[in-house]
Amino acid sequence: MHRFSNTVIGFLNLFTLLASIPIIGGGLWMAKSSTTCQSFLQTPLLVIGFIVLIVSLAGFIGACFSISWALWVYLVVMLCLIAALMVLTVFGFVVTGRGGGVPVPNKSYKEYRLGDYSSWLRKKVENPQYWSRIKSCIMGSKACAKIVTWTPLDYTVKGMSPIQSGCCKPPTACVYNAGTAVSQDPDCYKWNNVPSILCYDCDSCKAGVLEDVRRTWHKLSMVNIVMVVVLICIYSVGCCAFQNSKRAETDYQYGHNRMSKIRPRWDYYWWRLWDDRRNRLY
Repeated sequence: MHRFSNTVIGFLNLFTLLASIPIIGGGLWMAKSSTTCQSFLQTPLLVIGFIVLIVSLAGFIGACFSISWALWVYLVVMLCLIAALMVLTVFGFVVTGRGGGVPVPNKSYKEYRLGDYSSWLRKKVENPQYWSRIKSCIMGSKACAKIVTWTPLDYTVKGMSPIQSGCCKPPTACVYNAGTAVSQDPDCYKWNNVPSILCYDCDSCKAGVLEDVRRTWHKLSMVNIVMVVVLICIYSVGCCAFQNSKRAETDYQYGHNRMSKIRPRWDYYWWRLWDDRRNRLY
C-alpha cells in the first residue's frame, strides 16, 4: 500500500507539473498580447500556473523520495487550493446568477440591459479606465465588421453574440425618423454609424460584455466543480502517501534505535564467551 499510494501520487503530480507549463505560457502570452480580449485573465492564469507548479513539485518529490515534510507542504497548499476553488465557484454562481438577455420579437438575437446584472459586475464596466481597455479590445477584435454587410433579412434569421448585439447596433426600439419627439432609450442618442463610435459607449454594449463574461464564468464554474472533485481524490491519495511516509520513517527510527540497543548486548555476550574460553585455556 505504501508503494502503491506513493506511485499514484507521484504520477498524478508529474502530470499536473507538466500541465502547469502551458498554463504559465498562456498567461505570459496574454501579458504580451495587445489584441486578445482575454487579457484580464493573465494574472489569474499566472497565479494558478505557478501554484500548480509548486504544489506538484512538492508532491512529486515527497511521494518519490518519501519525504514527509514535502508531502505535508503539498497537502496544506492543496487544501487551501481546494477551499479557494470552492469559494470562487460559489461566488461565480452568485455574481452571474442574473442576466441572460431579452428576446427581440421576430429576430434571432437577444438584447441586454445593464440593470439586469449584479451590482458587482456593473461597477467593473462602469469604471471609465476599465471600460476604455475593454472598448479597445472590442474594436481590435473586429466583431462589428463581421455584421456590417448584413441585410435586413440577415438580422431576422442570423444570431448575434452579446457583444455584437449590444455594441454594433442601436437598440431595436430606437426610432430615427426626422421630427420624432418620442422619449427613447438613452442609448439611441449615443449611437453613431461612424465605425470608431457605433454604440461602444452604450449601456447595451456594457451589458453585452457582462453577458459574455457571465457565460464564460458559468463554463469556468462547471470546470471548477470537476477540478474540485479531482483534487479531493488526489488529496485523499496524498493523505495516504503522507501517512505511509510517516510510518516508514517511524519504523526506520524504531528499528535503528532498537538495533543500537541490541548491539552492545551482543558485544557483551561475545566478550563473556571469549573470557570464559580464555579462562579454561589457562
